[in-house]
Amino acid sequence: MFKIKNLSVKNFLSVGNATQAVQFDRKDLTLVLGQNLDLGGDDTGARNGTGKTTIINALSYALYGSALTNIKKDNLINKTNSKNMLVTIDFEKDGIDYKIERGRRPNTMAFYVGGEEQQITDESQGDSRETQAYIERMLGMSHDMFKHIVALNTYTEPFLALKANDQRIIIEQLLGITVLSEKADALKEQVKATRDAITVEEYRIKAVTDANTRIQEQIEATRRRQTLWNTKRLNEITDLERALSVVGDLNIEIELANHDALDAYNEKTKKAAEINRWKVACETDQVRILKTLDKLKREIETLEKHECYACGQAIHDSKHEQVSKEKRNTLKETSLQYLSNDKQLMSHVDALALIGNLGPVPTVFYDRKEDAINHRNTVANLKQQLTTKQAEADPYEEQIREMETQALEEINYDLINELANVREHQEFLLKLLTNKDSFIRKRIIDQNLSYLNARLSQYLDRIGLPHTVKFQNDLTVSIEELGRELDFDNLSRGERNRLILSLSWAFRDVWESLYQPINLLFIDEVIDTGMDSSGVENSLAILKKMSREGNRSVWLVSHKDELAGRVNNVLNVIKENGFTSYNTDVDIT
Repeated sequence: MFKIKNLSVKNFLSVGNATQAVQFDRKDLTLVLGQNLDLGGDDTGARNGTGKTTIINALSYALYGSALTNIKKDNLINKTNSKNMLVTIDFEKDGIDYKIERGRRPNTMAFYVGGEEQQITDESQGDSRETQAYIERMLGMSHDMFKHIVALNTYTEPFLALKANDQRIIIEQLLGITVLSEKADALKEQVKATRDAITVEEYRIKAVTDANTRIQEQIEATRRRQTLWNTKRLNEITDLERALSVVGDLNIEIELANHDALDAYNEKTKKAAEINRWKVACETDQVRILKTLDKLKREIETLEKHECYACGQAIHDSKHEQVSKEKRNTLKETSLQYLSNDKQLMSHVDALALIGNLGPVPTVFYDRKEDAINHRNTVANLKQQLTTKQAEADPYEEQIREMETQALEEINYDLINELANVREHQEFLLKLLTNKDSFIRKRIIDQNLSYLNARLSQYLDRIGLPHTVKFQNDLTVSIEELGRELDFDNLSRGERNRLILSLSWAFRDVWESLYQPINLLFIDEVIDTGMDSSGVENSLAILKKMSREGNRSVWLVSHKDELAGRVNNVLNVIKENGFTSYNTDVDIT
């Protein structure tokens, strides 16, 4: 239950420096009458300007930070004192006590919950936006709704005079559709948060995927290097095993003997080649000498015939003897040369015969005898190389295993799938909350609208208005009289006031059925003008029944002195010397 207990004001509008208080924690109908002593205190206009509406303006300011009527905040300060304005309200909601203090010049704002003052960080202009937002959420009632169901004032624009969109806003608040919108707004934030979380997770998965791709490429490149390394290692092992298999069976003594035989063979080959070269040279000289001897013999034979060996002419002079002698000497020398050369040739032949047949070339494993001598070291070295190569660890396997087990990150889609399911569910709920054709919206409208129309019909009947007023499913309002469709402005002043009151009461009943009872109701001068006596009587009867059966504190602000005889309690609002005071004594008439 929302229960307003009391209100106190100081330097607020016509209330001066003396604090005035009003107790609302009662269950009856109280008539609020004014008495302006500055204007004589009689009935000739002395009921106006006393500060009756100041009560509900202060009530509105305390709860919402704004007056009920369109008064600037600085103009709420008492003009005479011009400072130290303070309004305090105590109320209870859902069993918890609350207290609000608002003031200007200086600007103050205090909010108490369960007797403990709450911290307020933003005190701009005496109001905290965050605290005020919390207060209104806690109250569960907007300022506009407050004007229509708690503090009905003659200066508040009637609901049916509002623009269609403004009417719809109030009706949606009343029927609980605004709650759907508020829930939808909250849900939109959740959807956004879920989408952002999905985006973050998608980026994370993409980053992991990209990193895994790069690492996988590194693994593949390392595997290729590993394959090359293994191939090279196996080839080297094969070569070492092959070399070892050859040298391992080698008889080193035979190898060394073969090297000695090869050396001798090479020496003999070299020597035989040298002798053969001289032999060939001698044979070539012998052929040449034989040709020379043969030529000399022919020339001598020609000279013996006294013929010239060169031209064939006869030769008989001393020249003949000389030439013949020279030729015979040359023949003798050439013959001696032939014999000497033949002797050398025979010596070369004998030398070749002495060398004899060289036979096959001795076979050796090593090219050099020194290598053969170092054979044992070579075998040991080959064995060591083979052992080392066979034991050589793969330098890439550990890298690959480490990258596969530590660098590669497993991609888990559980979170993004869960978030996607949450988003799908949230978007489905959002459609239910926002779609005009949603069965939830229709159900709320159909259920609550029928109750609103039923209560409105009862109040119109009890207050004596013969018109049929009904809210349609599209939240518009129809007014009919005897089958004729009317506008709100077609009604007389009294008829409009009857309808304004009935709508306010019907709104209140719907509100309390959906949310919580409210202990306080203000009717400010609505029944004063245009209402005939039956309208006034019917209104009073309804208000009395509300206070009696609903345990409400109902306050009727009026200029009608005659109503004092129709109620049990009267609050006199007295203005004297420019300041308002509340006579809290209960007058029983």
